[in-house]
Amino acid sequence: MVDAAPWLVVGLGNPGKEYARNRHNVGFMVADLLAGRLGVRMGRHRRAAAEAGEGHLGPGGPRLVLAKPMTFMNLSGGPVVALARFYKIPVEQVVAVHDELDIEYGRLRAKQGGGEGGHNGLRSMSRSLGSKEYLRVRFGIGRPPGRQDPADYVLSEFSATERKELDYLVDRAADLVEAVISRGLEWAQNHYHST
Repeated sequence: MVDAAPWLVVGLGNPGKEYARNRHNVGFMVADLLAGRLGVRMGRHRRAAAEAGEGHLGPGGPRLVLAKPMTFMNLSGGPVVALARFYKIPVEQVVAVHDELDIEYGRLRAKQGGGEGGHNGLRSMSRSLGSKEYLRVRFGIGRPPGRQDPADYVLSEFSATERKELDYLVDRAADLVEAVISRGLEWAQNHYHST
């Protein structure tokens, strides 16, 4: 029997210490947490400009590849498509974890397909994959206050108030990723969208 294709979970962010705690890097935070939780060792991939590692979602669970593109956000698609081709992963088994301006802080949402909402990482992924039908785990960061430019807002750090909940929300976002893969999108939406 041919081994089933793994899932590709892509945390979106920007490489570099100066970006590590930015709102735009919550995808990296979730990927790092999942790697620790699942015992996945992340390292530079030989075929893609990404840090990646392989593991299983629990004993005997689905195989997955965790990845963090090491290009900047607006070039995320190149590493994602390289990994998807290398592991022969269909687009429906690609999960992007990203910040979402159009969802208030503290809320998490999952969906498949749809627009990119001005998110350059998603736009790059859609272009490179030739499809928008990948899954998304959306981490709400809310709209910028006042007249702050959204581009500056996403590259700023979470406020002191937001940081009080950040670890909990990153943990819950990792739970949502696992639920989407192990129990399906509809179950995950029903379970996580109520809060």
